[in-house]
Amino acid sequence: MTDPKEGSKTITARRRARVYALQGLYQWLLTRESPRLIRAHLMQHPEYRKADETHFMGLLEGVSQSSTDLETLFAPCLDRKVDELSPVERAVLLLSTYELLHHLEIPYRVVINEAVELTKSFGGTDGYKFVNGVLDKLALSVRAVEVQASSSRDG
Repeated sequence: MTDPKEGSKTITARRRARVYALQGLYQWLLTRESPRLIRAHLMQHPEYRKADETHFMGLLEGVSQSSTDLETLFAPCLDRKVDELSPVERAVLLLSTYELLHHLEIPYRVVINEAVELTKSFGGTDGYKFVNGVLDKLALSVRAVEVQASSSRDG
């Protein structure tokens, strides 16, 4: 992430936190290096000070500590095994599942949209479609009341 703008929109501190968390989780998945060391490395980036540090640290620590439980939650929504996912898709799904479970103040649609945007930026060509489908299914179970309320308003 070298440019503070995405298109004509300024990247928010919360989105920047997700970008750094995604980068950290990607590194963690590949190396299993300590989240503390990963965080120290990411903090060296010139744009880091513009991120929501509290959210970033919560995501990196929370996901790395509960990755097995998070994967157990989203695995039934997959069309393949978790270990067959690309590291980017896996990191995005871990991060987003964590937000769906632990950040109820963030609407589920925002969590899904942010996941799609991250996957478009860092993942394979159509990876965002896959991530969107998985998170749509997952939201039906982990945010059922919110999804139902949203469907009622829209429908």
